Amino acid sequence: MRSEALLSTTYFGPVQWYQKLNRFDTIYIERCESFVKQTYRNRCVIATTNGLQTLSIPVEHTQEKGEDSSRLITDIRISNHGNWRHLHWNALMSAYGDSPFFDYYVDDLKPFFEDHWENLFDFNMAITHKMCELLDIHPNIQFTEKYVATSSSSVSSVSSVSSVSSVASPLSPSCPLTPSSNIPDFRTSIRPKNPIPDETFTPQTYYQVYQKKWGFQPNLSILDLLFNMGNESILYL
Repeated sequence: MRSEALLSTTYFGPVQWYQKLNRFDTIYIERCESFVKQTYRNRCVIATTNGLQTLSIPVEHTQEKGEDSSRLITDIRISNHGNWRHLHWNALMSAYGDSPFFDYYVDDLKPFFEDHWENLFDFNMAITHKMCELLDIHPNIQFTEKYVATSSSSVSSVSSVSSVSSVASPLSPSCPLTPSSNIPDFRTSIRPKNPIPDETFTPQTYYQVYQKKWGFQPNLSILDLLFNMGNESILYL
């Protein structure tokens, strides 16, 4: 029996999120949900010499009050406000410039902070592709075509999916799949604030640049694991 899990999209998501990609046979990325603020959908958390730092992508807001919360995640457009790409890259260089593997991966990752993407979902999926390549994991990622209700993960809700390989172009349905009715739902449990306990994830310690100063910081952005552990990162997933 194949194992399946349901996730929301992330911006350089935490180790826990990538563990799901590596551990489950099939991952469904929710593309029919409303955008939720202050989540990993448009932010990541890194370790710096001053402690933890959150890097958030600004998104374009609609003029109607309250309308943001009802917009589909696939409709969210990235804002150029505040020169965020430059700020995020500088923060990463400052935090991980002295880490063992930063220089090794810099050419693979810097383009994400130079090129201008319009759509948050597509940007996140391009990042996911690259990170899976660098981590040497090969998840089977599919997209939901209908919103999966939180109260019950019905088979019909995710019966039509499309391949992750088409993220750079308009997504189109492919052959229907049939996920199990009790598919684990991590869309709301993997979150920066007050995460829900996950019995399938136990953070494993690994070398961190600022560990002597702050102690081990669990479940940071996958970038923290990659820059510190390089090709051994897969052992922690």
